[in-house]
Amino acid sequence: MNVGLRPIFLKTFANDRRQEPKTYIMSKPLFPSEPAKAAISQTTRRQWLARTAGVAALAASGSLWAQQAGQGAAQGQRVLRVGHQKGWLSILKNRGTLEKRLSPLGVAVRWVEFNAGPVQLEALNVGSIDFGDVGEAPPIFAQAAGAPLVYAGATVARPGLEAVIVPKNSAIRSVADLKGKRIAYNKGSNVHYFLVKLLEKHGLKYGDVQSVFLAPADARAAFEKGAVDAWVIWDPFLAAAQKSLDARLLADAKGVANNRAYYFTSRDFATRNADVLRIAIEEIAVIDAWASKNKSAAAAELSQILGLDSAVTELYLSRTEFGTKAVNSEILAEQQKIADTFFDLKLIPKKLNLLHAAPIDLVAGR
Repeated sequence: MNVGLRPIFLKTFANDRRQEPKTYIMSKPLFPSEPAKAAISQTTRRQWLARTAGVAALAASGSLWAQQAGQGAAQGQRVLRVGHQKGWLSILKNRGTLEKRLSPLGVAVRWVEFNAGPVQLEALNVGSIDFGDVGEAPPIFAQAAGAPLVYAGATVARPGLEAVIVPKNSAIRSVADLKGKRIAYNKGSNVHYFLVKLLEKHGLKYGDVQSVFLAPADARAAFEKGAVDAWVIWDPFLAAAQKSLDARLLADAKGVANNRAYYFTSRDFATRNADVLRIAIEEIAVIDAWASKNKSAAAAELSQILGLDSAVTELYLSRTEFGTKAVNSEILAEQQKIADTFFDLKLIPKKLNLLHAAPIDLVAGR
């Protein structure tokens, strides 16, 4: 049953791109303490207003970015508009190495920062950016909405970066103990898929647990107040909860889900700028290689970018696998499984064929 407000979830379906306020959704009512409800309600309203404003701003800013790109083309210069969240691409931006690689080709780079993957993909859909980074789930919803999405690259598998956590003194000691418990997680996200497959691996059905759909900030508040029994979350939120809340890791995604990050572009941009995309992926791989050999320095830089304590980013990077490469048929097959699972859960309105979002060279080589 639904309790409280309605769910906040960026619906990217072609006929419905509205945002709605967030809620708890579960099989049984959940009544957190009054302080917890107040904290969650405040966070919900702030995030809803911020995200709604962000999506609305796309319409205003999109024409400006398109105009800038058009001006560049008129001057004989190509433009790569990079949409990014604070994180890995921020390090690339700070280095300036992508600009140096692309300058001899007459390509200018424009950077646009976003606060969430779905908003980045909406920007791609309206033609405001050409390239960006995102997790496993948002591109599936974007493809379901008809966005002209193409996978440009993918990280290596990083299953250690998402996990189920419980309070330190919780009586929950195994995945089997989650039966009947209230579990917080972000609906339609990478951890949603992870939870479904984790339960299956341990002989439980998805309906055996009480799902509480909350975004990370809200889930943390509920977890801290004891309003939920467990939280399924990804890094760096995971590391922050372990360090500041003394949360205990119950199970990560090893042997369950690969948890890759993806780099995306549009079909039109990929067709005309394969050389630009290849260089972008190469430069990201260079940052990966540096970070793998200089984890302390990378953690310090990421700490500044994310505004987190260095102990949190150090824990985060200590379990990170580094590497970025082109998307192949095996990686697309992984995404296909996630898309099929989301269709079965009725999170997307139709079955998807991930080959429709395959890189140009992969389609040509079939």
